[in-house]
Amino acid sequence: MNLKLLQTIEFLKNYKISAERKLMLHPLIDCIQDHIQNEKAIDIVFICTHNSRRSHLAQVWAQAMSFYYNIHIVDCYSGGTGDTAVYPKIIETLSEQGFGIQKITDTNNPVYAIKYDKNSHPVIAFSKKYDDEFNPANGFIAVMTCSEADGGYPFIAGADLRISLPFEDPKISDGTREQDQIYNDRSLQIGAEMRYVFSQINTK
Repeated sequence: MNLKLLQTIEFLKNYKISAERKLMLHPLIDCIQDHIQNEKAIDIVFICTHNSRRSHLAQVWAQAMSFYYNIHIVDCYSGGTGDTAVYPKIIETLSEQGFGIQKITDTNNPVYAIKYDKNSHPVIAFSKKYDDEFNPANGFIAVMTCSEADGGYPFIAGADLRISLPFEDPKISDGTREQDQIYNDRSLQIGAEMRYVFSQINTK
């Protein structure tokens, strides 16, 4: 993995996750563990309203952590209840934390290749609806990363399991002096929680 990213992951090991959040994470842990024991591929779709911030952070960190813990049957995706564009501060934040970023298309909804390891396939990031043809159509784990999507979409077609895991929106800091810190903190929180999830998986 990229050296800077490995340093960020080491830092995440000191991140404190509350008992309440751990309870919210355990359905995802249990589902991943069940898939591994039954030798089933694991597709996870992280869903938010606009697929612009939190769902992308969760997708990227989950994919990186599955690789870090040698769980190579995981494919992570993201989507929204609508589509907009990946917010540029998300890309900037991930780059600063050690991910390699390549902008593939320069449009109103850019496509990015986000690499966590030089020899592994990148995460392809762009804003899309959760049922976009780029994402799996069925048999996936749906993880709701914002309260709006969680409350507005109680049923996700094609999902084997729907898990509520909302994060506070870093958008609240846009245009303020605290923006850089808020985006950094939210990414680290999501990274730490995805690290915890995959660190709990028994692959033996």
